[in-house]
Amino acid sequence: MIPLRDSVRSRSRPWVMYALLVINALVFRYELSLGRSVINFFYEYGLIAWEFWQAQSLVDRVVPLITSMFIHVGWVHFLGNMLYLWVFGDNVEDRMGRLRFLAFYLICGAAAAVAQMIVNPFSRVPMIGASGAIAGVLGAYLRLFPGARILALVPYFFFLHLAEVPAVIFLVFWFLIQLAQGALALVAMPAGGPAFWAHIGGFVAGFILAPHFRKKPTIEVLPPW
Repeated sequence: MIPLRDSVRSRSRPWVMYALLVINALVFRYELSLGRSVINFFYEYGLIAWEFWQAQSLVDRVVPLITSMFIHVGWVHFLGNMLYLWVFGDNVEDRMGRLRFLAFYLICGAAAAVAQMIVNPFSRVPMIGASGAIAGVLGAYLRLFPGARILALVPYFFFLHLAEVPAVIFLVFWFLIQLAQGALALVAMPAGGPAFWAHIGGFVAGFILAPHFRKKPTIEVLPPW
């Protein structure tokens, strides 16, 4: 299923989400300018599990955790991630506030990466992409907006059908697909490809952390007269 928009309208401008979209787009534009040498860029700024666990300093671990979240391997990878961030990110930012949302996004991205590296700790293939952090946004959306509906393109035989799907069904279905593919990856142990356990870890982290990052409701105190 391909999400197009949701039924919840934001009450504020999602400036952090916009900034994340722009930063990802600028980094991807730079990647396109590198030609074949982009592989070196992936190895320099991507997250390599074996190097992460061998690193002697906190900086050598934290820097690739952050930089890897803004790198994408191709147009489908980039556009798919940005579409999901666009559809689901604005409402989550609205409920959390800008600084909380930014911290939440980065923490979920880090949790997603660690989950993948626990499953495959000896990998020397760079892990890149925003999907782990965005999976955290999806988990938060499920927690904060369970009654929402998603307008999506749904496959029907050989065609795509436009339909409104409850957010619970859409997001639980998405998570179950990641879980199934993650279980398959444990058996197949591919050298590269999607980091399904990062998606799983990010989603679970987002679902658990969402209430703790939500803005506290303002209480209006009326005078006694």
